[in-house]
Amino acid sequence: MTDLLLLPGDGIGPEVTAQVRRVAGKITPDLTLEERPFGGTSLDLLGAPLSDETLAAAKAAKAVLMGAVGGPKWKDAPRAKRPEAGLLGLRAGMGVFANLRPAICFQPLANASSLKRELVEGLDFMIVRELTGGVYFGQPRFIEDMPGGGRRGVDTQVYTTAEIERVARVAFELARGRRNKVSSAEKSNVMETGLLWRQVVTDLHAREYADVELEHILADNAAMQIVKNPKQFDVMVTDNLFGDILSDAAAQLTGSLGMLPSAALGAPGTPGLYEPIHGSAPDIAGKGIANPLAAILSFEMALRWSLDRADLADELFAAVNRALEKGARTPDLGGAMTTVQMGDAVLAEL
Repeated sequence: MTDLLLLPGDGIGPEVTAQVRRVAGKITPDLTLEERPFGGTSLDLLGAPLSDETLAAAKAAKAVLMGAVGGPKWKDAPRAKRPEAGLLGLRAGMGVFANLRPAICFQPLANASSLKRELVEGLDFMIVRELTGGVYFGQPRFIEDMPGGGRRGVDTQVYTTAEIERVARVAFELARGRRNKVSSAEKSNVMETGLLWRQVVTDLHAREYADVELEHILADNAAMQIVKNPKQFDVMVTDNLFGDILSDAAAQLTGSLGMLPSAALGAPGTPGLYEPIHGSAPDIAGKGIANPLAAILSFEMALRWSLDRADLADELFAAVNRALEKGARTPDLGGAMTTVQMGDAVLAEL
């Protein structure tokens, strides 16, 4: 069995993934690695953004680490052939339903945040986003011509008890190992799926997690509170659409979307999917200036959640922090240090 399947993807993906390979070679020399094309690169080579062989390899590995997908080269491809369709297919095919999006502000980067330093320094909270249900996957979805003229677009939001329970359970379990608080965000005041979400989370809490503090918060208020007082949160659980929006807002508080990792987890014993939350950044692809720290920290999450090496995850996280403290302070995807130099800075601390 392959320990780690690498899917470098498009744009800066291959550049940052190469630094993960270097770090893995030093901290876990016994780790078995495999690499396959994905996204637009796979579309060009194999005719599909996610081949059957790549999906099979992903499901057979212990963990999967993706670089990035997409770019203007494939903007006119049919929706089903776009690189992003490969990512959705990979998530669904692997059954990874809980997306862990940490919002961590490294002390040397606190001044890079758009908020005042005192609001973000020491920030550390986790958004758990439901990843395989909701409006992104609900049916029916279509655009149609209307008889009287004009057009109508329809997307359907659907959630079941089982889908809500399994992602909420991940959030409660995480909170028990952190500060023991879960904030459940939805729109129960105007959405039937939001009302069901609140009911299911409340029932699960009463049955299995009464020791964890639970608060319910409307998603629009959650957005305001993330900007107003982000350190009040420990673990926030929410649906696919709100999670997509709120996690990006939380990540930007830390100084840059380009610095943070993510994990997508499924049922116990199944492989996790790990990826930096930045995009493919085609404007700087090939220039050797992409910051690889989000990809490296995604590998740190893989060590922790899928490869059963929490000790090495702690070591790698500390190495990244020391590298930042010593001057590797590029809060954006591009910066003064080259991609390789940033990798060198982390390797020097291991």
